[in-house]
Amino acid sequence: MKTIKIIAAGLITVFTTANAVSQTTLKTKEMNVNYANELDIVNQLSTQSAVVNMPVTKLLNAPGNEALRSFFFTPVKNKSLLKGKKIAVLVADGFEEIELTGPVWYFRELGAEVEIVSPKFNPAPERYGLVFPELANTHVMAIQYLQPVGWLKFDRTADQIKVSNYDAVFIPGGAWNPDNLRQDKDVIKFIQDFNKSGKLIAAICHAPVVLASADILKGRKLTGYWNIQVDLKNAGGTVVEAPVVTDGNIITSRHPIDVADFSRAVENWLVKK
Repeated sequence: MKTIKIIAAGLITVFTTANAVSQTTLKTKEMNVNYANELDIVNQLSTQSAVVNMPVTKLLNAPGNEALRSFFFTPVKNKSLLKGKKIAVLVADGFEEIELTGPVWYFRELGAEVEIVSPKFNPAPERYGLVFPELANTHVMAIQYLQPVGWLKFDRTADQIKVSNYDAVFIPGGAWNPDNLRQDKDVIKFIQDFNKSGKLIAAICHAPVVLASADILKGRKLTGYWNIQVDLKNAGGTVVEAPVVTDGNIITSRHPIDVADFSRAVENWLVKK
């Protein structure tokens, strides 16, 4: 009797184990099917990734950009011309690299103090599914015509700066940078107050749309990247097709290839003032 009970218990264990293995196998197959299905959908939702190298030298050596190349490679003679001047650069993720690094290099060569100012880091909600590198807390992302290429450390955030601390402010372009700036209340308030002070505000490429959001373009002559010129007109500005336009305390330019003209216009304005 005892033997029969042991055999029965053993059979139950065998059947139970076999059933568990069978269920596990079915679940594993189901999981594999689901995973394969999800992977297929994700692949359909994704595009091919590629890394494109666009060195600054390619821009400087491009046919027609001889003057731009000469601007950077001709030694600056008067290294104290802008000594005592302090310039704030308002910038967020997605700025056009040469439109920031070019003028900043030039102003510093002339003796000016330049500070990089960014909005406070404000990550998107979790449901957006975005991942930010640790660098994003202290750096802003550079692009070269829609291609992310690097990161630049900023000195201060926009809520920490005062109009009285600077002689000029300039905003680089880039397709994303101005959009990130124009929705930041600290940036807009700073630009509005800076304009009231009569101090220089300079913006290149897409950046004039930030001035449009600050509502300081009515009756002003200016220029900007071709895609945003209608926005500048809608903001009350008169758009001029020129490499650089100066109207009172506002200087604007159109494109990375205008960086030299833009930088010299800022230099001339600050020297005269």
